[in-house]
Amino acid sequence: MPSASSLRCVVGALAALGLAGCGRTVAESVTLADLKDRTLRFTLTDVDSLERETSTVGAHRFTAIFSAGDICARLTGNVTATLNGQPMQLAPGGVPDTGVGGREVCEPPRVTFDFDPGQWNEEPTEDLRVILQDDTHSVVLVLENAKAKRHFLRSGGTAGTLRRGQTHTYVWLPETDTLAAPVQASLFPASGGAEAALEVQQDGNAARFLLRDTTVEGAYYLRLSGTANAQVLTCEGVAGCQGGLFHSEDFAVSVTP
Repeated sequence: MPSASSLRCVVGALAALGLAGCGRTVAESVTLADLKDRTLRFTLTDVDSLERETSTVGAHRFTAIFSAGDICARLTGNVTATLNGQPMQLAPGGVPDTGVGGREVCEPPRVTFDFDPGQWNEEPTEDLRVILQDDTHSVVLVLENAKAKRHFLRSGGTAGTLRRGQTHTYVWLPETDTLAAPVQASLFPASGGAEAALEVQQDGNAARFLLRDTTVEGAYYLRLSGTANAQVLTCEGVAGCQGGLFHSEDFAVSVTP
């Protein structure tokens, strides 16, 4: 029969890996200075959907999250975070108290900012500046012309109408953005049904697709989505900064002969 000592977890060794007890994850209190060797990963999400309310949480959000490290980190102390001078929501990281059993998962520290798409649409495009500070360290991220409401603009043709057998063009705005890959496009019936992918030819910020002659007439939703590269002007206080600018938009359209 195993002895009590053989069944006991080696707390010291596990603690070095961010673990303590038998398979339990334990967060270690850290400052911003302790995270300077990590990468700050960011995403600007700008989703305009006709299938759900525009107020959907997270549909218009900037997120910056620290990469995983050797320990499970939880930020402590008086950490502040701002985006262009406005306060961001800080999630210090660590192990969330889910109130359920099983092995816990460590969540890295992150900051988020939910922007008003209408307000951003009316304001001029400008650099997006994120600053995190505490008593030990500062992290600064500046993205060129990233604070902007993104759109797809129809070029030519009749608004709200897609004619079969013709090529249709939508332009990603602002034109100062550079797309990381061709735009993705799909068409699905407004009354419900299978979604059909469209083949896109990308020319700069212009996405072109041919609507097949076999497409059934009727009411549809056209969904366009893509990711633009983010030009990092400043990345201070961390090992690196990586991310992109994602936008998706739905259009109510009628397919006609």
